[in-house]
Amino acid sequence: MYLIVVYDVGVERVNKVCRFLKGYLPRVQNSVFEGDLPESKFQAMKVGLAKRIDTSLDSVLIWVLRDARWVDRQIMGNEKLPVGQFF
Repeated sequence: MYLIVVYDVGVERVNKVCRFLKGYLPRVQNSVFEGDLPESKFQAMKVGLAKRIDTSLDSVLIWVLRDARWVDRQIMGNEKLPVGQFF
């Protein structure tokens, strides 16, 4: 499955969440990760995120797409953290 993960967490948790997500997906912007993951890794990622955020203060948004073929990724301006060709 193809995922887009966006987070907005307290400053004291930003580095922990960022480092954790880098183990699962490529970083495409400061608080944005995207890429393919099998279901088992997706579930492990969600469990790990739940341990690293404060659910009363932080927000993590996850878009789950069936396949990268259905994503039309368009960039306007400077690509902050290029990761190469996804598709």
